[in-house]
Amino acid sequence: MRGAWRALVAEFIGTFALCFIGAGAICTNEWSGGGVGLLGIAIAHGAVLGIMISALGHISGGHFNPAVTLGLLTADKIEAKKALSYIVAQLAGATVGAMLLRFIFPEPVWQAVHLGTPALGAGMMTLEATILEAVLTFFLVLTVFGTAVDPKGSWNAIAGFGIGGVLVFDILVGGPLTGASMNPARSFGPALASGYWEHHLVYWMGPILGGAVAGLVYHYGFLDSKKR
Repeated sequence: MRGAWRALVAEFIGTFALCFIGAGAICTNEWSGGGVGLLGIAIAHGAVLGIMISALGHISGGHFNPAVTLGLLTADKIEAKKALSYIVAQLAGATVGAMLLRFIFPEPVWQAVHLGTPALGAGMMTLEATILEAVLTFFLVLTVFGTAVDPKGSWNAIAGFGIGGVLVFDILVGGPLTGASMNPARSFGPALASGYWEHHLVYWMGPILGGAVAGLVYHYGFLDSKKR
């Protein structure tokens, strides 16, 4: 029981950090008149995820993302009850992180960017945005399997570097288009704190689809083939 609670606390802290630093970078960019920039926002997300995985991954697995947890569930790498508890902890961590940002930043600043809530860029339609989020999340979860799940992967060699790196290149491509969330918790926390829910289902459907496909592809295409 103690180990289960430790894992939930780790998932809470990791997701809190991802939301606080990631969404916080967007708020700081607004406050500084663009001083952070797209590259800075991408690096902030990638760095905090990589470091939190390195620090807490040995306790909970370092999911910090319902799409990752559901991808592992699809591949039968986590029990359903445990997956549900992880997702609750992740949503709670993201919400607390976003609420703290709302307290720290002046209201005109966080309102201008909806506390860093992902949003569709001009001209992006719901279907295209959902597909993009699915593809970006596929890369993320595939990397999780290759570095953290696969016993022959490179976890010990690169820890969270590879997984955090995916966030960087995904945000550089998808940031201006959908916000490149790849994470329902990262979208939910700021949306709840700011009250901005426009196109919110995109940020659940896309990541869950991409994570599930990645889990199935790696599990049945790569993990099982190594046993034959």
